[in-house]
Amino acid sequence: MLETVKYLIGSRGASGFGSKSTAEQVTETCPDLRSITAIITGATSGIGAETARVLAKRGARLVLPARNVKAAEEAKARIVSEFPDSEILVMALDLSSLSSVRNFVLEFESFNLPLNLLVNNAGKFAHEHAISEDGIEMTFATNYIGHFLLTKLLLNKMIKTARQSGVQGRIVNVSSSIHGWFSGDMIHYLGQISRNKSQYDATRAYALSKLANVLHTKELAQRLKQVDANVTVNCVHPGIVRTRLTREREGLITDLVFFLASKLLKTIPQAAATTCYVATHPRLVNVSGKYFADCNEAWTSKLGSNSNEAARLWAASEIMVSRHPKQFLIRLRPSIMTSRKLM
Repeated sequence: MLETVKYLIGSRGASGFGSKSTAEQVTETCPDLRSITAIITGATSGIGAETARVLAKRGARLVLPARNVKAAEEAKARIVSEFPDSEILVMALDLSSLSSVRNFVLEFESFNLPLNLLVNNAGKFAHEHAISEDGIEMTFATNYIGHFLLTKLLLNKMIKTARQSGVQGRIVNVSSSIHGWFSGDMIHYLGQISRNKSQYDATRAYALSKLANVLHTKELAQRLKQVDANVTVNCVHPGIVRTRLTREREGLITDLVFFLASKLLKTIPQAAATTCYVATHPRLVNVSGKYFADCNEAWTSKLGSNSNEAARLWAASEIMVSRHPKQFLIRLRPSIMTSRKLM
């Protein structure tokens, strides 16, 4: 009850910010970002678009990958109209396709740009059951596996950039408090919903993907530490906000739920605040493997803090992004474990 009251009144935490803080406010004292190159997925609307706008305002060079390139060009035009000196590159990327992720990384590397910041923001809430071209349930493929492979393929670039520039690289995974709604065996459930739709529940599938974001953060932080990389990774819950994420669930019931919860909803600038805080604030230098909400460190679910589950998910993910993910899903077993190897 106390936490709800603090949220509603916007009580500030140890960081000096709270639920009512905006993305612009939390970046007011951040360093000049003109030397920073950032990739932001899902920046065509909502939280991602506001994150891109604010980082551009602070001087960052932006790379906006998107499945809908036209929408990304429109997002770029909106930012440039407000900040004419912005440097923004739009590129094609469909996170649900592993081949698209690989093609994006190859194209990005051809530009020979540095990479200081990666914001894995894009998200999907699929009401109807669907399978990606790689044989993986669509919500999981888009929200987690695509970002897992994207991060994996860009790590060397980020580590090299940090070493050459002396500026610590940062990875921000956008998750959700809904990750705590998932219980059970993650790998087993993924196998079920990737083989058929009889066990599919849209909310549980979304919670699974968000839990995977949390566990990815935990495991990657350990791997980066082991190789002494000057790159951190943290996870954020942006808060409850109505964005295009719910576009497949529009209707009377959705409208009613959001009306009843309206007092708990954040504005888009408030929802983007935690992402921008974790991506830029000086006090988070060397902070890695943490989970943030309302611009302050927060607790994950019990399952989200399980190191064994994080390692197990990583092992399964490595196989899923291999050249034969469908074969993996056919022979899926819940006992997969791994030893740590960054790449």
